[in-house]
Amino acid sequence: MNEKQIEDRFPKTIVLKDGTKVLLKAMTHTDREGLHEFFARTPEEDRKFLKHDVSKKEVIESWLKDINYGRVFPLLAEVDGKIVADATLHRRSSGWLKHVAEVRLVVDPAYRHKGLGSHMLEEIILVAADVGVEKLVAEIVAEERAAIRAFQRFNFEQVAVLPGIVKDQTGRNRDLVVMVLDVPTAFVPDWFYF
Repeated sequence: MNEKQIEDRFPKTIVLKDGTKVLLKAMTHTDREGLHEFFARTPEEDRKFLKHDVSKKEVIESWLKDINYGRVFPLLAEVDGKIVADATLHRRSSGWLKHVAEVRLVVDPAYRHKGLGSHMLEEIILVAADVGVEKLVAEIVAEERAAIRAFQRFNFEQVAVLPGIVKDQTGRNRDLVVMVLDVPTAFVPDWFYF
């Protein structure tokens, strides 16, 4: 996805089930403090299942240092200027998996069960379709059952469970669930188009 495509699609405002207005926007270098605050608010229980240790400022700094929407497209959700969710689309530019991308999603607990995660996932699926991604992969720690159900609602299918392969932030081994979406079969609710 290039800068022009990003400018055409984002920012945009959505309304959650409870009436909250949320701004969806592409991450930029100006989001440094907001990202640090967002991940600092993310409960430790949730952070231990993330691929990167977001409690370390250098992790977030590395994301901001090399923003490349063609490689990683980071979509942020803001309420009153505060970041409340982060979804990313990770792509390869060449090779036998260039038609495949990975999706990651983190939502502030205060904004869960309001439809924000679904909106974010929809946007990432639509962006993926726009840039020619054919398959989306989500890797989820098996204990994250609500996340697995959320991805299933969009027609992601569980294709594998890798026992004990993930070592969480505390050093404990966990099972990893691999889910795949055939992008053309994604389910996007009718309300998305209004």
